[in-house]
Amino acid sequence: MEHLTVALGDYPHSAAVLDGRAAVEGYVVKPIEVKPIIAAYRRMIRDLEFDVCELAPVSYLMAREAGVPITAIPVFLNRRFHHGDLQCAPGSGVVVPTDLEGRRVGVRAYSVSTGVWGRGILDEDYGVDLKSITWVIDDDDHVEGKVPSNAERVTDGRSLGSLLLAGEVDAAFTGNAGTGRAGAPTAGWESATPVTQNGETYPLFPDSDIIERDSYLRTGIYPLHSVIVVRNELVEKDPSLPSKLYAAFAQSKQLHLDEDHAWAALPRLAKQGRMIGADPIPYGLESNKASIEALQRFSRDQGLTEGNPGDPIFAPGTYADC
Repeated sequence: MEHLTVALGDYPHSAAVLDGRAAVEGYVVKPIEVKPIIAAYRRMIRDLEFDVCELAPVSYLMAREAGVPITAIPVFLNRRFHHGDLQCAPGSGVVVPTDLEGRRVGVRAYSVSTGVWGRGILDEDYGVDLKSITWVIDDDDHVEGKVPSNAERVTDGRSLGSLLLAGEVDAAFTGNAGTGRAGAPTAGWESATPVTQNGETYPLFPDSDIIERDSYLRTGIYPLHSVIVVRNELVEKDPSLPSKLYAAFAQSKQLHLDEDHAWAALPRLAKQGRMIGADPIPYGLESNKASIEALQRFSRDQGLTEGNPGDPIFAPGTYADC
């Protein structure tokens, strides 16, 4: 039996892959714990440290075009909407999305998934000129060399959250993509005390749940936040490995649903499932076509990749929607 080193985030719907209940045919999985899992992304892209790894989908597209020998299967362990992720500074006067033009907006790294999805929404749904905005960042991208000229690095050690509260940026993405954390993800980063809003900042989209549901119903886009990648060397050795991995992740998800069909262990996903009226974590190609093509389109339009929507980006395999 071949061994596979596998680095994943802590999700109940993929736990059975790690503990062996959902076996990868012909292989023994060796789990590698990386906390926060975001720290594994850079290690995979730059050093190919793992055989199989969860990765940010934008980083995957960038790494693939940069020649990093990895390929993906259409397993997306995490999803979320983004209209609620932009907070505006007190006194900024930002009322509608186009008010951000000519302003300064904070995001942890230019290619962070939340930023790419958020900018895509601002561009396609609201006509915001993204090039007119100064994007204020405080961390490196996993794949370097794509930061645009209208991005500015924080150099004095202050967090995006403190800059937002001080009005030195007019808006910023929240959570791990912006005001919730400072600097590169290291041990203890996710458990660190976040910079919290004090009630003076305010959301760009106050009724984000309603807007997010409307956006999904109009477009079918359900933003991807995670994809599974495998080293090309292993696929070349065993072309059936992508299908075997997909089958294991599908089985793992079903095992979770058998115990927790309402996604009670993950209330955010349960809520998203109710919003879209469907599975909150769909795997496969056809059911995710609109989201995959939007990811490719947004990444290209924002200068991060050169590929076109619909270009093949997954390893050949058997991927029945599930």
